[in-house]
Amino acid sequence: MAASRNSILRLINAAQHSSCPCHACRPSHPHAAVHAINQLRNFATPVAAIEKEYAFEVAASNLRFGDGVTAEVGMDLKNMKARKVAVFTDPNVAKLRPMKTALQALDAEADLPFEVYDSVVAEPTEDSWRDAIAWTRERDFSHFLAVGGGSVIDTAKAANLFSVYKDADLMDFINAPVGKGLPISQPLRPLIAIPTTAGTGSETTGTAILDITSRSFKTGIANRAMKPVLGIVDTHNTESCPTEVHISAGLDVLFHSMESFTAIPYTERTPRPANPILRPAYQGSNPVADIFSLWALRTTVKYLPRIAKNRGDEEARRQMLLASSFAGIGFGNAGVHLCHGMSYPISGLNKKGPKYKHPGYVTDSPIIPHGISVALTGPAVFQFTAPSSPDRHRQALAIFNSVSESDPSITKIPDVELGAHLYESIARFLDGLGVPRGLKAVGYKASDVNMLVDGTIPQRRVLDLAPGIGDVVGSDGREHLAKILEGSLEY
Repeated sequence: MAASRNSILRLINAAQHSSCPCHACRPSHPHAAVHAINQLRNFATPVAAIEKEYAFEVAASNLRFGDGVTAEVGMDLKNMKARKVAVFTDPNVAKLRPMKTALQALDAEADLPFEVYDSVVAEPTEDSWRDAIAWTRERDFSHFLAVGGGSVIDTAKAANLFSVYKDADLMDFINAPVGKGLPISQPLRPLIAIPTTAGTGSETTGTAILDITSRSFKTGIANRAMKPVLGIVDTHNTESCPTEVHISAGLDVLFHSMESFTAIPYTERTPRPANPILRPAYQGSNPVADIFSLWALRTTVKYLPRIAKNRGDEEARRQMLLASSFAGIGFGNAGVHLCHGMSYPISGLNKKGPKYKHPGYVTDSPIIPHGISVALTGPAVFQFTAPSSPDRHRQALAIFNSVSESDPSITKIPDVELGAHLYESIARFLDGLGVPRGLKAVGYKASDVNMLVDGTIPQRRVLDLAPGIGDVVGSDGREHLAKILEGSLEY
């Protein structure tokens, strides 16, 4: 295939800047910057000196994987001695097989009362969370069950949290600096999650995301205390997914794994928490998360295109469900960075700006699905991060190009040109899935870049893990973010 003009220009540009990409360098920073970093990251308990992290933790839900395992959930709740169960779903899933199977499993158990909340909205907001929280607080539930995609599972996590903290305000636990980011010190109710999409990995993590409509971007709560006690991953439950939903969800898996694998190492994260309860769930890349993330990346690159061609491909659906959970374990312990950080204003501002509505989604509102919003900046992001860890980005390039790392086509590429090659390979992969070709394709203009940067800057929990941004003390990364977004307008 002939190289495009843009491809050639990117390679020329990479070759001309071969001395030392500035964000590849990681000099040590003076201790005098401690006040700046504490102010920038808004930690609840400032540390006395800038000390890098020295430990990482591994936390994930128990997982059960198999054909038809949803039918066991009634026995699970009975075994947990559930007194009354709150069941969360959305209006669409409420009509489908996964929910019917779950309710049959609950009905089959004697003395297991439950109530159903089926008003979860796609891409939850402050208002939708508050409605779910109010419904929960009016009832006395001992256990929670979520049947649906990431929006359903995340809403159930929030309802669970605020049913324990009955007097807390929503912003008390929202990630700083948007909210207070308070630690969760009380035990929550047991939550079982049954995903119906292969994407968010929410069944494995303590993360819940919502759209802050008043500020036109997304953020959330990330705390290990919120993770489900059990994720039931049933291969039957994605049979009814439209192709477009499979693709968007699969893109979330793709970039969960890419971002967590290329996040700054956990030993580079600063400051070291003064108390273990303040250690974030998103810790930076680490040896355990790497294993899960890399497997998920390989699996997604292999099987997501097969689902795009034939959503009835059972092997591909099964593998993508596994990849979703694996990537969830990876990013749930390492974190994500730039693609996700910029996706939050991309999807949030869409409601007031471009009003793009992606095909295949049953909603009357404008929507850039999460996986699509993450993918739009993917090529430019990894062109930017490549100099920070050439070996890891070379591994990713080999995976996208379906060759081994030792293949001459990979080994002959100089480190300084890796980013340009990875840009092209990711763009080609996305194009094969029919993803809109950049921000302009969903209605954004060059004049919107500053607004998108403004919506990205508050996403410190993920920006702090971004190579070239999170490891540069005293800088918010605005200039780099603007360049990445400009490079994502079209490809």
